[in-house]
Amino acid sequence: MKDKLNKMLEKYPAAVFKNRKEHIIVKEADSEQPQSITANTRTVPGIITNRGCCYAGCKGVVLGPLRDAVVLTHGPIGCGYYTWGTRRNKGRTEGDELNLLNYCFSTDLQEGDIVFGGEKKLRQAITEAVEIFKPKSIMICSTCPVGLIGDDINAVANWAQKEYGIQVLAFSCEGYKGVSQSGGHHIANNGLIKHIIGTGERAVGKYSINLLGEYNIGGDGWEIERVLKKIGYDIVSVMTGNGTVEELKNAHMAQLNVVQCHRSINYIGEMMQTKYGTDWIKVNFIGIKSTMKSLRDMAVYFDDPDLMARTEEVIAEEFSEIAPIMEEYKKICQGKTAALFVGGSRAHHYQLLLEDLGVETVLAGYEFAHRDDYEGREVLSTIKEDADSKNIESLDIEPDSTHYRVVLSQERLEKIKDQIPLNYYEGMMKQMKNGSLVVDDLNHFETEELLKILKPDIFCSGIKDKYVAHKAGIFSKQLHSYDYSGPYAGFKGAVNFARDIAMGITTPSWKYVIPPWKTQPMLEGSLIGGK
Repeated sequence: MKDKLNKMLEKYPAAVFKNRKEHIIVKEADSEQPQSITANTRTVPGIITNRGCCYAGCKGVVLGPLRDAVVLTHGPIGCGYYTWGTRRNKGRTEGDELNLLNYCFSTDLQEGDIVFGGEKKLRQAITEAVEIFKPKSIMICSTCPVGLIGDDINAVANWAQKEYGIQVLAFSCEGYKGVSQSGGHHIANNGLIKHIIGTGERAVGKYSINLLGEYNIGGDGWEIERVLKKIGYDIVSVMTGNGTVEELKNAHMAQLNVVQCHRSINYIGEMMQTKYGTDWIKVNFIGIKSTMKSLRDMAVYFDDPDLMARTEEVIAEEFSEIAPIMEEYKKICQGKTAALFVGGSRAHHYQLLLEDLGVETVLAGYEFAHRDDYEGREVLSTIKEDADSKNIESLDIEPDSTHYRVVLSQERLEKIKDQIPLNYYEGMMKQMKNGSLVVDDLNHFETEELLKILKPDIFCSGIKDKYVAHKAGIFSKQLHSYDYSGPYAGFKGAVNFARDIAMGITTPSWKYVIPPWKTQPMLEGSLIGGK
């Protein structure tokens, strides 16, 4: 496999070859010297990357799913639509609550605004939003041209807050800031911890948690909440799928933070641990076995026999309902192979759900991960400088004098630290099979070449690269918005995913797609000819 990879990479110019070689590794047998991968570096100019930008991470991922806030894009309409129309964040309201997810708010900057400045148009947009929707909060997210022309969105936010008496926050998340989407996650996390979390005082229940890094794509969050509430958890807030600013204000009151997507939300998990003493635990509600493990880990943290018993009751009840159906789908999927190139933590999470179906993952990678997402958090101490730190503020967080508390005693922490992933994430690579490929920031050329080499039955990806696989006659499941399906989380979500995968790989349409390498003679220097 290494020889094939090197032949592929040798098609690059020498400088690019050296760069990309560090981003593609073959998982080898465990040894005293753990494998390392280069990640969170800027994409080589000229390469067609599948990454999103800093603005997409801030507005599109973290802030966009908040249903009660006007999340206003200050920039061209294309930026606003890109982070709105393709995400499929779902939201429900109760009573007369606002649900603004159906609206794409943008200042729609034109050429004249770029030349003469867009602050006037931003003030006008805020005025219209207040008059029409009467929101309690507005969040301004800036795009590339705004940073280039120098519009002062913080000054406009201060003006609007005084003018209308509501909370108006500015997020300077221009697309070129940071390495990729992860920089935008960081900016959004900073804003939430500085201005929103800790400003409420709602009473919480016995088993109170925040669900972090869950964005309710296709209804995932609702399915996770259904199971958690069935067990007896009080979900104080969700960051941020189907979430609200009003709920986030009370997040500091919860006893435990439950982290689904490590990359997009680990910043808040760490900052809340320092500021409020709230421990966080890495969970994965994608996959049957992984959902069971996550629920049991949460019960261990609270150390309550009644909660543990109720957890086992719910697991048994949920599993008995879906087991026969999953077995039927497994008969169809057993023995297939899959390649995963997805954002967030999905390239790790979905390996476990595919494993439930008997599908082997032969390649997995992230668009915008950091090394700890691959190798585990123990590598953080070895990273000299975060590549995002030049342009993105790193907050100096201290314990809150009013709300900081110790939830678990030191004795209890020592007892459970080897049982559950408390304040820790092991990364994706440790669970992958030897011989499989790990790829960071996969680009268009490499996608085509690796599909030729590996010939997976399934390629799980995002909207930008799914059609590369389709043209190669390979079924591609889009895991950023689920292609209008879902939910895929939890027990019932696993059945939905199994159904969609079984349908996708058995449809007869793929036999009518003939990729070029099956008909054209092998070219000199190419990796493979016909299948």
